[in-house]
Amino acid sequence: MHQEKEKVVGIVSDTHNYFHPNLIRYLENVDLILHAGDVGGFDIIDALSALAPVRAVWGNIDGWDMRREYPEHDRFEFAGVRFWMTHIAGKPGRWQRGVGKMLAEDPPDVFICGHSHILQIERVPKLSGMLFVNPGAAGRQGFQLVKSIVRLVISDGKPTQAEVVHLDD
Repeated sequence: MHQEKEKVVGIVSDTHNYFHPNLIRYLENVDLILHAGDVGGFDIIDALSALAPVRAVWGNIDGWDMRREYPEHDRFEFAGVRFWMTHIAGKPGRWQRGVGKMLAEDPPDVFICGHSHILQIERVPKLSGMLFVNPGAAGRQGFQLVKSIVRLVISDGKPTQAEVVHLDD
């Protein structure tokens, strides 16, 4: 049995229309970029798309133009891993209304959200060991002290490593 090539997914949220210059360094060799909302504008998507294919969801600050182009919830499979991405979801044990029920009915392998600007990566045993990822915030807006993204490594159809990147070094 041959081992599949590792895939790397860059996970970004809450750019609020700010493209941090270090995003290029950390995302230029990934296989897919996921933006978990509060993008701020299409110029951010265009800049990310120059680095790798992009999937995005809209967030509460995104206008109707973004909402027409991108969904509120995105469920998809990539490299054998089932993903669900949305902007506002809460966190394990404190889900937004309705999210906990939907997760219990059909938990993905990896659940991604943004909104809180709080970096959090956690396995959720009650949801089939689902990996919860909130990459924090990559923009200048908000109270976060550190601008962060996550690089998720997928090997043989499983998320195997989550690397936190502090964009300001």
